[in-house]
Amino acid sequence: MELLGDILGNVGVVCFLLAYFLLQKEVVAHNQMSYLLLNLAGSLLLIFSLSINWNLPAFILETCWALISIWGIWKTSKSKNKR
Repeated sequence: MELLGDILGNVGVVCFLLAYFLLQKEVVAHNQMSYLLLNLAGSLLLIFSLSINWNLPAFILETCWALISIWGIWKTSKSKNKR
């Protein structure tokens, strides 16, 4: 189980880094659904990893990151529905 947590945690890190890299390269925008979903996926994968290899500060960070990503997804979805 620990190996699975490490693998999924590393996939989460790749999601974060890819999202940030694409943002810096101006391939995605900060309010684009793909960027927001990559961030959400990264945080959820790391939360799973942290449930196996516990670290409270990292768990708090990832929980906040997930909540902010969900808020961004909701906000983006809401604005697209108005158009």
